[in-house]
Amino acid sequence: MVKKINHDKPEHSTKAVKPVVAGKKTASAKPASSQFAKQSVAKKENAGRKDYSESKESSSRFKEDDAKKMRAKTSKSASNGVSVDKSARVASKVASTKLSATKTFTKASTKTSTKVSVDDFALDHADPSVSAKSAPTDEKLQKVLARAGVGSRREMERAIEAGQVKVNDRIATLGDRVTVHDKIFVNGKRILQRTEVTRRRVILYNKPEGEICSRSDPEGRPTVYDHLPPLSGERWISVGRLDFNTSGLLLFTNDGELANKLMHPSSVIDREYLVRIQGEVDDEMKRHLLEGVLLDDGVARFTDIVDGAGEGKNRWFYCVVMEGRNREVRRLWESQGVKVSRLKRVRYANIFIPSHVRVGQWIELSEKEISDLCMTAGFDSSTYTRMMQPTRDEQMQQLRHDKKLRAASVAPKRVKAPPRKRPPIVE
Repeated sequence: MVKKINHDKPEHSTKAVKPVVAGKKTASAKPASSQFAKQSVAKKENAGRKDYSESKESSSRFKEDDAKKMRAKTSKSASNGVSVDKSARVASKVASTKLSATKTFTKASTKTSTKVSVDDFALDHADPSVSAKSAPTDEKLQKVLARAGVGSRREMERAIEAGQVKVNDRIATLGDRVTVHDKIFVNGKRILQRTEVTRRRVILYNKPEGEICSRSDPEGRPTVYDHLPPLSGERWISVGRLDFNTSGLLLFTNDGELANKLMHPSSVIDREYLVRIQGEVDDEMKRHLLEGVLLDDGVARFTDIVDGAGEGKNRWFYCVVMEGRNREVRRLWESQGVKVSRLKRVRYANIFIPSHVRVGQWIELSEKEISDLCMTAGFDSSTYTRMMQPTRDEQMQQLRHDKKLRAASVAPKRVKAPPRKRPPIVE
């Protein structure tokens, strides 16, 4: 066992001590026997390495292991007859090699942690609009095709099942989802997806009797879409439907989300109709219709009934419903034993038919009317449309169309015929 002899004066340094390389003399070492001098050098090296490890927290564990391994090798060499000088020199070389490796690892780990923290900061403070653009979301294939104006969702589902739709040169199946980067083909024709945000538009159409609300009819009957203005890259979506023999107000929009919100029963939007009834209508019948009548698809009722014009068996009534079931108004009246001879929708939410819009004509709603309609339905925002100011060309087109409607609504002036000349009387 080696006795510890301190030949140096205590130092009061606040800085970390630089490790001493084994085999070099120090100024503070006194001339003593070579064995004790080299032991003191090795011990100072251990002390310096210990102080350096305290200044670097990330490498403390590695240096403690180095000290333990050095002591173990020193004791093993001494027990085997190897000189302390040689064992200390070998231990110092190993320690210095691992120390340099520890510094390299510490620098690399510091850079890595800094990079990770910077990336985390960038993700936390990223702009949502930019992140949304960089990370495209996927949607159902039939929804994308319907928004592109190819057809309704049901029609697109049937086309997908028939194998008429391809996505990236692969036949699509029902349930596939696509992004804006996918290439979609319908019957060999490329379909351009709608990616930019466009202006939200809503038009009012005064539907006549004898038109259907489908885009095409196998029987060749006229449709309501035949009289609507064309859209580029979009399609008109009807807000509800009217029967073949029902006339009146019908709304169309280029925003599918707004159309679904307006049609959904949770929006609680009232629809007012003007109906002509053939038959006797008394107060008891009105009370039943207001309280509720059990129909084939559940209980239905009117929220309000107001008498209109007419007397006797042909009378007009204004009635209001809160849902859009198929033939609901007709079925309610027919459940009381009377017949509906005429039916016309006159109001949808806060939208009325203007007096200058005749049957078969349409008019585009203003921004205020669209905003009030969205507020009534509780519709906040949309993915693909936005409230925007129309361009100058669109404003001029609207003015020309409105002027044309008002001119057509004015009764033509009757030209006064010149007085007829009487033939002379011949006596």
